[in-house]
Amino acid sequence: MTAPLPPSLPRLAIVLSHPTQYYSPWFRWLRAHTAVEFRVFYLWKFGVTPQREPKLLTTFEWDVALLSGYDNEFVDNVARDPGTHRFGGLRNPALTARLAAWRPAAVLFFGYNWDAPLRAILWARLRGLPLLFRGDSHFVGRGAPPLLPRILLRAVYAQFAAFLDVGAANRDYFRTLGVPVGRLFHAPHSVDAAFFDPSRPAPRAAAAALRTRLGLAPATRVVLFAGKFVPEKQPAELLAAFLALRPREAALVFVGDGPEKSALLDQARAAEPGTVHFLPFANQSEMPARYLLADLFVLPSRGHYETWGLAVNEAMHLGVPALVSDLVGCQRDLVTDGETGWVFRATEPGALQTKLAEALAALAPDDGRARFRAAALTRIAGYTYAQTTAGLLHALASLRFTS
Repeated sequence: MTAPLPPSLPRLAIVLSHPTQYYSPWFRWLRAHTAVEFRVFYLWKFGVTPQREPKLLTTFEWDVALLSGYDNEFVDNVARDPGTHRFGGLRNPALTARLAAWRPAAVLFFGYNWDAPLRAILWARLRGLPLLFRGDSHFVGRGAPPLLPRILLRAVYAQFAAFLDVGAANRDYFRTLGVPVGRLFHAPHSVDAAFFDPSRPAPRAAAAALRTRLGLAPATRVVLFAGKFVPEKQPAELLAAFLALRPREAALVFVGDGPEKSALLDQARAAEPGTVHFLPFANQSEMPARYLLADLFVLPSRGHYETWGLAVNEAMHLGVPALVSDLVGCQRDLVTDGETGWVFRATEPGALQTKLAEALAALAPDDGRARFRAAALTRIAGYTYAQTTAGLLHALASLRFTS
């Protein structure tokens, strides 16, 4: 990570499935703050045109700018059922021709297990172009895969010259699959810190108005769940833990939608009046106010569903500590139990309820809230676009180019 940066950075192509509310602001930051010449090649128009999101049970498009401020293009996707849910969902026969026309010196991939990216990897390797990879997979809670899948993954990763690891669990994943330490460059998962700035007056005013509308007293500690209502994220388990505790001067707010909503509404009928609230899916521009409403953000995901959990980054930038399961990918990096938040063992019965009680007790006094808020802000200060970009620049500096 100490290699000097080259006087002229290589022309970089970036291959990504679709525009997202997380990566597009980074690309704008990268364009504005570095000399890297890059173009993003998108393979699917999800997020920039109205699309049906099955797990949210709604049709939406992101309400923040995803395509402005940096060079990008969409490559025609000819799949009958486009998307990242199946191998053939990213089928873009023109991708290699578009890459060739732009003439990159290196290519950064954010995934490989679809038709078009695999073809592009083969195309780039045949031409001697160095490849970079950024992903957030981990083996937390499951261990390394069996021998055959491990051999196949090692063969895929052997094609890449440099890797941008997003955190500790992801770094362990790459090392387990044989990636040498010298090819790993830390580029932490980050979000737009300027957008999730707790000093912005508009989100603060919106949060105060929302608290009034929900009838929440100033002393009420607000627990927030924001995301898809699906079993993997355990919203029902969180609600059950809250109902069992029946904490005084506390409320639980759900933001989102999904297949479990009806069951959650039924389950919530057992709550004390005014202590459990449901808000609809919030688009990106509305999320800062939702986080500022909260004293505690909870991401209780189980299984291997949550490879990182960027909502935790967003909440912590706004000074909100998090309660997460030990299977959430960002846990080792962002959430230290009793310091920047709380961690429960996903496989231990009753652990979520125990940690929720501990968190609510710690956040009851004003000095407790202030202490955890300060700790969250201090920890998340190391997870910004500047740090992510530093990892990318050092990875680019490590590349060797054939004449």
